[in-house]
Amino acid sequence: MACLWKSIAISGLVVYLFYILLSNNPCCQRSTLFTNLKQKRGSERIFSSRTNISHLVFGVAGSTQVWGRRRSYIESWWRPNITNGYLFLERTPTNFFPWPSSSPPFRIYEEITKFKEWNKHGMPHAIRMVRVILQTYRERNENVRWYVMADDDTVLFVDNLVDVLNNYDHEKCFYIGQHSESVGANLLNSFEMAFGGAGYALSYPLVEILAKNLDECIKRYPYLFGSDHILQSCLADLGVSLTHERGFHQIDIHGDISGFLSAHPQSPFLSLHHLDVVEPLFPSMNRSEAVNHLMKAAEVDQSRLLQQTVCYHKPQNWTFSISWGYSAHLYEKIHLTSVLQRPIETFVPWSKWTRPPHMFNTRPRSNDPCEAPHVFFFDSLEKDSENQIVTSYIRRLPRNLMACSSSGNHSADHVLRVRVLSPTNRLGGVGSRRECCDIAYVNGTNIAEVKLRACLKYEIVA
Repeated sequence: MACLWKSIAISGLVVYLFYILLSNNPCCQRSTLFTNLKQKRGSERIFSSRTNISHLVFGVAGSTQVWGRRRSYIESWWRPNITNGYLFLERTPTNFFPWPSSSPPFRIYEEITKFKEWNKHGMPHAIRMVRVILQTYRERNENVRWYVMADDDTVLFVDNLVDVLNNYDHEKCFYIGQHSESVGANLLNSFEMAFGGAGYALSYPLVEILAKNLDECIKRYPYLFGSDHILQSCLADLGVSLTHERGFHQIDIHGDISGFLSAHPQSPFLSLHHLDVVEPLFPSMNRSEAVNHLMKAAEVDQSRLLQQTVCYHKPQNWTFSISWGYSAHLYEKIHLTSVLQRPIETFVPWSKWTRPPHMFNTRPRSNDPCEAPHVFFFDSLEKDSENQIVTSYIRRLPRNLMACSSSGNHSADHVLRVRVLSPTNRLGGVGSRRECCDIAYVNGTNIAEVKLRACLKYEIVA
């Protein structure tokens, strides 16, 4: 027995000395070895399951009074039995019974008379609208990663939204959206505020914290203009700032926004708002028809929707700028991509009292035949025998200008249609380059063909 205890003691001493030696080795210290192991396991837990549409819950702030004309905007992107969420209205919409499955299930805004003392905002319904977040959370909080808030005149592109949200850790506190296109609107509110009409996303942990603090926070800001500004201020008090995503669009511009949409930033297209106060997205269509027409392209490939690609046909000194699924511009001169990234001012400012009026650079409209493009709009879509996606764009109107003399007088007036061939694979995500393209054109024909492809490693589009 004595020998046994002696052996155990010696073994224990050896183990202890081995542990001391190991713990003093920098590569094996607990602070690195076990921390790295824990971090690795944490990363696997967070990212092993990608976010999908079932993890999103939508809260749509609406009005019974205007639902009749805005219903088509929401139904253009809502997917019955797939998307989760609620439309909030001020009263029961009996005029629309039986309630269709093509619309989100509706809920009634909660009574806010208890906030009467603090309801001194420029928008009397601001408190009611900001509490849509709280109501949505109470309605559904199981297996939720993100809450996406929007208005009833917002069109969302949910596939792109899911892809973008996959770039963020849903277990942390994120407030994701974008400011207005208008400098004046941002000055009145905040440059660090997500505009709710464009839509914004809140991670579940953030909403969980916000739900316990929102009503008290509302009382701290009785004079702020609008629900979005109240929310942004509440989140600032919680230590959370806005994460900007350029694909959310408030559309605080007026008139013909085709110039804006034809030069979309290099970011997934996530939303459109204020469709009631701009011209229809496509000529010769009403607003509802135009939105549904854009959705034909969105249903096939949202990753490329409105993504800009520029390429050249050097024999004619022509430049093509493609906004996939929306428009094609053909210039009778070589224009650099850095120039074409600036939208043509087909639109007018939301506010005329600020200079500059926009949060982005623009180009003026021009009657110079070397500067004015031939404009073609999305017409149809099909798959060809090589399993490529073929989108066709037809001429809007004759340009009614002379040919560009400084570039060789190579008129493009006879071109009536542009066909764009694109791969069936989804466009790359964060950190990807724009696509390059090649032009297939036979001199004298009325159809130009553009084939999109991945850029070569050292290729320059110039």
